[in-house]
Amino acid sequence: MDIAEVSKFFGLPASTLRFYEEKGLIRSIGRRGLRRLFDVNILEQLSLIALARYSGFSLDEIKSMFSLNRSIQIDRKMLTDKADELDQKIKKLTAMRDGLRHAAKCKAPSHLECPTFQRLLKVAGKARLKRKKY
Repeated sequence: MDIAEVSKFFGLPASTLRFYEEKGLIRSIGRRGLRRLFDVNILEQLSLIALARYSGFSLDEIKSMFSLNRSIQIDRKMLTDKADELDQKIKKLTAMRDGLRHAAKCKAPSHLECPTFQRLLKVAGKARLKRKKY
C-alpha cells in the first residue's frame, strides 16, 4: 500500500504517517516514485497506535510495543500500570462530575457559599499547585 492509500484507509494525514515513521513507530518498505510504500500489516500497527494514544500512552511507550522486526510485544506490566492510572483519573473525574452536578442544583444563594463547591475549588487549587511545582 502506498502512503496515500494508507492515509485514506486509516483517515490519517500523510504528514502523521511520515511523523510516525520519523519517530520509529512504523516503517515503510520502499518507494514507488516519491511515495512511501507500506506492508499490509501497517493497518494493524496503526490500529495499535490509535488504541494506545487513546489510552494515554506516550509515543515512546508505544514504540516499545514493537519489536525490531515490527511484531507486537506489549509489556503486560505497562498495561496494568496504565489501567491503574486510568482508574485514578476516572475516580477524580467522577468526584469532579458529582461535585459539579451538586453545585448546579445547590440551593445556596451563591456558589461560593456552597460547601461542596468550596471543596471543588480547594481540589482544583491543590491540583494546580502540584502541576506548577515551584
